[in-house]
Amino acid sequence: MGQILSTIKHWLFPNLAIPEHVRQKPWSQIPFLAIDLELTSLDANESNILSIGWVEGKACQMPLETCYYKVIKTQASLNQSPVIHGLLDEHISQGEPVRMALQDLLGYAQTHVWVFHNTSLDMSVLCKVFKKLKLETPTLVTLDTLQMALYQLKKSHDVPAPNAATLTSCRQRHNLPLAPAHNALDDAVATMELLFAQLRQFDPKGQEPLSALTVTGGLKVFTPANAM
Repeated sequence: MGQILSTIKHWLFPNLAIPEHVRQKPWSQIPFLAIDLELTSLDANESNILSIGWVEGKACQMPLETCYYKVIKTQASLNQSPVIHGLLDEHISQGEPVRMALQDLLGYAQTHVWVFHNTSLDMSVLCKVFKKLKLETPTLVTLDTLQMALYQLKKSHDVPAPNAATLTSCRQRHNLPLAPAHNALDDAVATMELLFAQLRQFDPKGQEPLSALTVTGGLKVFTPANAM
């Protein structure tokens, strides 16, 4: 019953679910971690992680020495995914165990806001693997650049065109340069650049608290109760 009440409270009062130490902090002071996964499938229930990349960012600066990229070893079928990301069996066989990569990732759980382009997919996969590996997950605060893009389109009364929410399309609307695609680290860097452009459009002075981003639909909080 306690978990049910906690989940109801989480959805009815989303701002209260944001940890206090970041809730009222201006976004310009928030450390972000942009993360991307390359997967065997877009079906979160069936998908396995093939590679993971991330990069840190804060105050519209992105130290490239914080870049992280690992290919993940798996016995799962690659299906047609190599056509997209180019990872073949010989690459996967030399990869790192997923547990090691995710233990590294969880080191950022309480210090950074995690950023994805499609939080729903990536966090569904991550939560599935966290649970399978019995990795303890604290409260995670996430931002979704895809949802923020849809919010900005609706706010400007633009009707989203087909593929309007792809990472490439979103970057083009902010006049960001064409970036390499379908490599986990390249996409993480591209996502961080997009986030900074979106945040500057949302609040040019960088004074709005993180909680103000709830209105975009892109800010989500995953607790052990609702993530698993």
